[in-house]
Amino acid sequence: MSKQYWDEKFETMNETGMRAFQLEKLQGTLQWVYDKVPFYKNAFDEAGVKPSDCRKLEDLAKFPFTVKTVLRDNYPFGLCAVPMSDVVRIHASSGTTGKPITGPYTAADLEQWTECMARGLWAQEVRSDSVFQNAYGMGLFTGGLGFLQGAMRIGCAIVPSGAGMTERQILLIQDFGTTAIGCTPSYCLTIIEKAEKMGVDLSKTKLRTGHFGAEPWSIEMRTDIEKRGHIHAYEHYGLTELMGPGVSFTCEYYNIHVNEDHVYPEIVDPGTLEPVPLGTEGELVFTSLQRRAMPVIRYRTRDICTLRRDKCGCGRSLITMDKILGRTDDMMIISGVNVFPSQIETVLMEFPQVEPLYQIRLSKKGYIDHITVETEVKSEVYQAGQKSIDELAKKVSSRIQQVIGINVPVIILPAESIERSIGKAKRVIDER
Repeated sequence: MSKQYWDEKFETMNETGMRAFQLEKLQGTLQWVYDKVPFYKNAFDEAGVKPSDCRKLEDLAKFPFTVKTVLRDNYPFGLCAVPMSDVVRIHASSGTTGKPITGPYTAADLEQWTECMARGLWAQEVRSDSVFQNAYGMGLFTGGLGFLQGAMRIGCAIVPSGAGMTERQILLIQDFGTTAIGCTPSYCLTIIEKAEKMGVDLSKTKLRTGHFGAEPWSIEMRTDIEKRGHIHAYEHYGLTELMGPGVSFTCEYYNIHVNEDHVYPEIVDPGTLEPVPLGTEGELVFTSLQRRAMPVIRYRTRDICTLRRDKCGCGRSLITMDKILGRTDDMMIISGVNVFPSQIETVLMEFPQVEPLYQIRLSKKGYIDHITVETEVKSEVYQAGQKSIDELAKKVSSRIQQVIGINVPVIILPAESIERSIGKAKRVIDER
């Protein structure tokens, strides 16, 4: 009989044992960066704290945060704690909003990352007899190689298809007997849509699980993927700044378990930046516990969510995080109202006539910000005529107003008007 956990010791460790382990690793990491990274020595000194001041986990709140601008200001290797002779791989973010965020790894760092990925994939039904189609892009982006490493560690057959060439992806699913696919959730929808147009019934293939990350997606989108793709849709969460995917993963109950023996999570109030209790919504903050090449201390992710320590039916005792509500830097302020793209997506997915393809367009008229939502609908709605289209747009707009409190015009577009994603979908177009 197959084992239930990849690493039972840490996945089922009691809270007392985990906290003792975390404190030991945290104390070591704080001393490591203080000794090895000039930025952290200066930051700690300016804050009036020393590594020895961390006597319990709660003392971490005394230490300064790390923010993305710090990583960019120290580009490429100013935060690296080891000589380049100890670095065996370098990843980086896309750099779409400035200089890329670099992620150097020692051999031990790669080993830890691989174990975290294997842990998550194992929880999501991947076994040695699986056929894993890796449709993430391969390169500087951490996703593709992260999933490759985890699948290799489990020992399954891997199809390194990469992103794009969607018809070929479907051909491989059919001919290679793919049982699991890894890609962004928006690209999975692109694959599903193409399969439907090709007349390919995915339920008659061996595909059973999807392993998604790299972009936020709603529970409603997960439900749509599962229904149309005939698969279980699982999630991986991660950041280049920490290790890449592998920070957390969903189990069979869709709870998102954090690999808290490798990363220490906190939730802080976005306004005061003070830690808040479990079960309270706020900004997610992570501290590396075991990484050596570039550990980060109290890294502000900008992601808004909640941490919980509830009992999970899967038996894992790892702390869980709710699905990301949005990002503080993705938040749009329209007419004084805070709006997250995820709120718009959730409303759109309430309407079965609407395709899970949308864009939020921001514009300015004079001094006033305006928001418009563009989305596609199923072909039968368009074929029913303009009256049906206008009625649906009005209903969707009304529902969005109920949820976020402001009027948001909805524009229904013809099929295939919105560019299909092979990676991260671009949801917000800011024309202000």
